[in-house]
Amino acid sequence: MRTLIVSDLHLGSLSRSDVLRRPELRAPLLDALAGVDRLVLLGDVLELRHGPAREAMDAARPVFEDLGRALGADGELVLVAGNHDHRLIDPWLIARGELEEPPPLGIEQLLEPDEASPAYERIAGWAAPARVRVAYPGLWVREDVYATHGHYLDSHLTVPTLERLTVGAMSRLLDKPPARFASVNDYEAVGAPMFAWRDAVARDAHTGAALNGIATVDAWRALGGAGKAGRRAGSRRGSLRKRATRAIRRRAMVVAFPIAVAALNRAGIGPLKASISGGELRRAGLIAMGEVAARLRLGDAHVVFGHTHRAGPLPGDHADEWRGSGGARLVNCGSWSYSAIFLSRADGENPYWPGAAVLVAEDGEPQLLQLLRERAHEEIRPAGAEAVSDPAAGAPTL
Repeated sequence: MRTLIVSDLHLGSLSRSDVLRRPELRAPLLDALAGVDRLVLLGDVLELRHGPAREAMDAARPVFEDLGRALGADGELVLVAGNHDHRLIDPWLIARGELEEPPPLGIEQLLEPDEASPAYERIAGWAAPARVRVAYPGLWVREDVYATHGHYLDSHLTVPTLERLTVGAMSRLLDKPPARFASVNDYEAVGAPMFAWRDAVARDAHTGAALNGIATVDAWRALGGAGKAGRRAGSRRGSLRKRATRAIRRRAMVVAFPIAVAALNRAGIGPLKASISGGELRRAGLIAMGEVAARLRLGDAHVVFGHTHRAGPLPGDHADEWRGSGGARLVNCGSWSYSAIFLSRADGENPYWPGAAVLVAEDGEPQLLQLLRERAHEEIRPAGAEAVSDPAAGAPTL
């Protein structure tokens, strides 16, 4: 069986960074399904943190209809929930323990859409004639290839992202330190309450910048030194006074950031590091995912994940970084979301370039594909989005 794995579509994003909402950018993915028996959508398929689920579902419907036609009646679509669309699997997770204590969660639960949630059942209808199944928190694609979204890695991350801070706070509140995690239940115990709160905030109205990621992106620009310098060359926005004010605020943030990280470590939220360089982002994410693989006892399996949006391993990457502490061979299938802050000006050459996929054949190594590599920024950048950041200005690009 030939399986294609893609992750982090973020369909329904308020920023319209979800490139698959555009038919011309769906075409390479649909073409790649020729000769493929199964497509796995590996989490964060829907963007349910930006507003009501109905909006994300409306944006996603044409995508699922096209995928179902491309796969055909003999093809299979497997849906895995991530942290941004955890709400899709929540009804099943809640129902399994309502009447009696449920058995521990394994690393692979396979469900029919109608037993998982009404939303999954609706998606399965759109994806006809393909067969649809739900897997959580991951899927054994092959006996030596395991695929999961990767959001459990936030528990072990040393970069102070919003996800890491909220997971750390929940771990502290529940007295469940990640150092003691040894099962899927441990990760769900600290993650599910946090996801449920965020989902509740977004259920009826659009969320603010602090929760939908805009504030985080702005902060990263400032800490990385990009600020407004990463915008289109020649841009002269704002008065001299406003630019000076922004520069002062950025310098203040840069000075305050290590102090804040040290305070979080003293409060027991860490261990965290103050570095947010591109290299540190890559290394920290891989170390954290390797820790998850070891704690879930995945051995030396190929572990395909998404979540960080950084595809790999790519030519030039250090092979040892992509080997987990327990021997797992890590593969990241990137994203289908256009995130300007992580991109360089060159077309298609960045590890955060959208359009990555992983092909798993009946044997051999999983193969990383770049389905949008030949596209230019002008073709994939959302309408109204700013130009990409200038790596020389300090935005993380590795």
